[in-house]
Amino acid sequence: MLKTAVAIRHVHFENLGSFEAVLTVAGYRVHYYDLGVNELWTLDPLLPDLLVVLGGPVGVYEAEAYPFLAQERQLLEARLAARRPTLGVCLGAQLMAATLGAAVATTGVKEIGFSELSLTEAGAAGPLRHLDGVSVLHWHGDAFAIPDGAIHLAATPLCATQAFALGPNILGLQFHPEVDACAGIERWLVGHAAELAAAGIDPRPLRTEAERCGPPLREAARRMLAEWLEGLTA
Repeated sequence: MLKTAVAIRHVHFENLGSFEAVLTVAGYRVHYYDLGVNELWTLDPLLPDLLVVLGGPVGVYEAEAYPFLAQERQLLEARLAARRPTLGVCLGAQLMAATLGAAVATTGVKEIGFSELSLTEAGAAGPLRHLDGVSVLHWHGDAFAIPDGAIHLAATPLCATQAFALGPNILGLQFHPEVDACAGIERWLVGHAAELAAAGIDPRPLRTEAERCGPPLREAARRMLAEWLEGLTA
């Protein structure tokens, strides 16, 4: 029997990337809810077997300027309270953390580029172990605190809180394991050109890093997601 995976997508190029094939193999039918195209109020927060909230170039604390953030937090409040399988990436993870009562704030620095994670003991014992020694893509200037009751899974020198889990069904990732850097990095470089310019970041080294880091990241991220999906509870 097919399961449903709904992904809330804020900008078109920040999609499920290499995760989509894993979800299909695991028996999920993937549906995107695109911001500005699909009305969030039509999404039953408890209905999908899996909800994925993807990244985007706004801050959790900007709800007055971007009202959709409040709508997403309402969805997440019901879903997280029921402990329904939920995965958040970057902005998605920040929205999850904020909904769970944790602080989300700017770090004062842009962490953009490829680098390895430092896994905690819990992180090394779970699905993130597949990312050990693998350079993942970072693209953020905000960060979440670890919510009460959640387990801290990973860190980097620029961001001490890179991932958290709340039981087997709730996973928040500050970094971007899903990006298919082999095929999709150019869309990121163009889509975020203004942000790169404002931060004084040259896109050319990022393109070179993507060529080197993309293949191992794609394979490791797929293994990570597959293991996490296997551990989900009803």
